[in-house]
Amino acid sequence: MIYLDYQATTPVAPEAREAMLRWLGEDGFANPHSPHRPGRAAAAAVEVAREQVAALLPPGGRVIFTSGATEALNLAILGCGARRMAVSAIEHAAVLDTARFADPDRVVLPVSADGLVDAAAPIQAGTGLVALMQVNNEIGTIQPVEALAEAAHAAGALFLCDAVQAAGKLAPPANADMIAISAHKLHGPKGIGALWVRDGLALTPLIHGGGQEQGLRSGTLSPALCAGFGAAAALCTSLRESDGQHVESLWQQARALFVGWTLNGSANQRWHGNLNIRRDGLDVARLMSDCRSLAFSAGSACASGSGRPSHVLRALGLSDREAKTAIRIGFGRYTRAEDLERAAAAINAAANSQ
Repeated sequence: MIYLDYQATTPVAPEAREAMLRWLGEDGFANPHSPHRPGRAAAAAVEVAREQVAALLPPGGRVIFTSGATEALNLAILGCGARRMAVSAIEHAAVLDTARFADPDRVVLPVSADGLVDAAAPIQAGTGLVALMQVNNEIGTIQPVEALAEAAHAAGALFLCDAVQAAGKLAPPANADMIAISAHKLHGPKGIGALWVRDGLALTPLIHGGGQEQGLRSGTLSPALCAGFGAAAALCTSLRESDGQHVESLWQQARALFVGWTLNGSANQRWHGNLNIRRDGLDVARLMSDCRSLAFSAGSACASGSGRPSHVLRALGLSDREAKTAIRIGFGRYTRAEDLERAAAAINAAANSQ
């Protein structure tokens, strides 16, 4: 199996797996909220991990561990107290659905045919929260998050950034008020994410109970998940330059291998580990059936199997028919050039046979 679905999830780094094992064995199972010696050792591991994750985020602020980015985004949107919201048309469902729940009249910021929000998009007076993802999970476009954060602040609004696809790859927006990230999108374990909150910003908790995680997220933390997240984050810090160079090389290779396909979204203002392409008349379901030895996707894993056209591709102006002819190929740290070449040959052969 050749794995090319890095936007859905990433392979767990061996170093992250090793960091987790200690806290799954006989000597590391203690509750990190217990006052005894094993508990304090587990708590110390959690705090080391918190510092490692914080290194991916702006200076200052605080990191709150959550079950994943979806919970982090819910905590930010529902916990900040904003009543009027603005979100982009291509946000992840974790933002779109939560914002719709919180504010049925929310403003939806459009995107260009290249999949970019206008950096000068006006923010209406009275808006309490603007939410914009840094890198889109379907088409990889890099949004002008710092400019929109500045516009949000000028309008008196808070700015929330979904940095799930960007964390560990790109510098975070320095002027955000809240940033959500997920461990399993940067070679860490599933089941843990984090919300970064700037200093001085108070949130209302969604989960009540024992008051863990600074009173914002009651429940017993998993030292193993925290340690895995921390180790993965530390690797992203140390390998960021080499990871970026590797992805850029794969991107150039992939563009040459998929001549004749149409790229969805900007070619330049995007994370180059995301190749979203389409081909007229393509039957994607048949293509994926013919390429069972490859792991790639037809869009967001969260919407997979729904049969609905991608809301992201429709926001670019594509018709439902065009949107249903797109595939997403994602690659990164552990992708080999020879695997990408074999995968492209199989996909092209299957597409040409239709």
